[in-house]
Amino acid sequence: MPITTGVKKITDVIQNDKASSDEAFAQALESKLELILASLDEDKAENVVVLDINKRASFADKMVIASGLSPRQITSMATHLERRLKESGLGSMHIEGENGSDWVLMDAGDIVVHFFMPESRGLYALERMWGDDFEQADSEQVIGSSL
Repeated sequence: MPITTGVKKITDVIQNDKASSDEAFAQALESKLELILASLDEDKAENVVVLDINKRASFADKMVIASGLSPRQITSMATHLERRLKESGLGSMHIEGENGSDWVLMDAGDIVVHFFMPESRGLYALERMWGDDFEQADSEQVIGSSL
């Protein structure tokens, strides 16, 4: 067998392995997202938004933003979600701000979840910062700009 044929076969195997790996990653990400959304629904989260940020950020593929009516509710939502993710074996996570804050952040690896009180959610405006409006604003020319 010529060397070029052997190299082509090895390249084909590598590409097939990568495609299988990409598909497995996408399925795992979707499973984790479904579990997160189900948990938020069970805990009565409000105004849940999922943003696809994989082309804008290297730290995660998805961002989930949800509101709660009290600091106790958003802490409880984060705690319940953490427990459900651990029980499902869907990876480890890190939580910030769970001591009565108006913004709790959960880093679940490839998905970042923000739990907000409505006032803080409006103040930080993550949907505008990371959502589709960001791309549109980025492509618009600023009036009075020297560009």
